[in-house]
Amino acid sequence: MIQDTAWTVSWVLIAAFAAVFAWIVLSAREKAAYEDVLPKAAKVRRAWFIALVALGVGVAGWTLPLLPYPQAKATVAGAQIIDATAKQWAWTLSATEAKVGTPVEFRVTSSDVNHGFALYSPDLKVLAQVQAMPGYVNRMTYTFAKPGTYKVLCLEYCGLIHHQMTAEIVVR
Repeated sequence: MIQDTAWTVSWVLIAAFAAVFAWIVLSAREKAAYEDVLPKAAKVRRAWFIALVALGVGVAGWTLPLLPYPQAKATVAGAQIIDATAKQWAWTLSATEAKVGTPVEFRVTSSDVNHGFALYSPDLKVLAQVQAMPGYVNRMTYTFAKPGTYKVLCLEYCGLIHHQMTAEIVVR
């Protein structure tokens, strides 16, 4: 919902900026001081400007759909759902076991302040992370490739006992 709005606003702003730049280029009637002396330089400058604007709009148009926001609203078919709620200084998980090869959708929120939900491998390497925010549910899908005990740690300092804010997920 909010991601769709942000995406639409981004497209509208990109189009507005492109239109303003195009209007400036097309309506410039007054010669710059150096155009009499270096007429070729003025043409090169104008060509570069148009090319850079076109490139910027093209790159933005190409990369905006690649953002994870549109995919975040759909649950992967057959995914196990684990609700994760953060509160100072603990995680509450709706399930603590998962299956190897089955996608797990973590629905992460907070009951107090912002926290960072980080999923760590058994050898303590970060596999994935997402923000836990009060009043909002962020979704993160991860498929465990190997069995083991995975840790959930907080990545955002949330107070004195932040370092003890852990949970475990056993993957079989």
